[in-house]
Amino acid sequence: MEKLPIITSKKEVAELVRLCLDDFPKNGLDELVKNVHIHILKKKIRFPLLEQAAKELYQRLPADKHIEFLDRVVHLHEIGGNVLLGMILQLRLAGHFDESLRKATEYIIIGNEWYVCDIIGERVMGHGLLVFPEKMLPKLEKLSRHSDKWMVRSVGVATHYAVKKGLKKQQVEKAFQLLLSCADTTEFHTKKGIGWAAKTVAKFHPDIIKRYRDEWENNDRVKIWFRTKIAIGLSRKEKYATRYTS
Repeated sequence: MEKLPIITSKKEVAELVRLCLDDFPKNGLDELVKNVHIHILKKKIRFPLLEQAAKELYQRLPADKHIEFLDRVVHLHEIGGNVLLGMILQLRLAGHFDESLRKATEYIIIGNEWYVCDIIGERVMGHGLLVFPEKMLPKLEKLSRHSDKWMVRSVGVATHYAVKKGLKKQQVEKAFQLLLSCADTTEFHTKKGIGWAAKTVAKFHPDIIKRYRDEWENNDRVKIWFRTKIAIGLSRKEKYATRYTS
């Protein structure tokens, strides 16, 4: 089997993006997507450099062509393509918040895989919660009641990302309340996402966990898997505290 070329620098990425865009005005979006597929997504590029490629594409592609471009990329079903989708939508959040969130949910549902949910969810819902918490929390509340399992999982993905990146305590508490509302799920992928976030909240904000102890410890609606994730998060908090104070 032929080995994929490995790209290791921002300079190489910038050159590949330039190569893809050179004939864009003449040949149109279909040719651009074909070139991105060949020259970027079919090469071995780590996620941070794929994010750099997304930034280059965002800056150099006309803004009114961003969504048309992404609507084509999603159907390539490439793992790296999800990084482009998530990053370009993240960059559009400030000026096109509702549209970016709507397209993120659309692309996650089309992808229909846990890693698609996580890659796009962190970059759009997670970044949105971190940077625009008051706008994002009501959106996450709606997603927590969505009929699609990936949308519910995205609530956990977003919370994990934002808490890890330094979300303020007041918003962490509100996000944890959403996690609690999903603590009765029995769907495998949803449990993984929500549990991941619960563990992260317990690790970084054990005081919030203790404040809501009665709700998660003595409520029959809260499943054992949720309590287990909290216990793991609290134990990790204690381990790190011991490491840095001993």
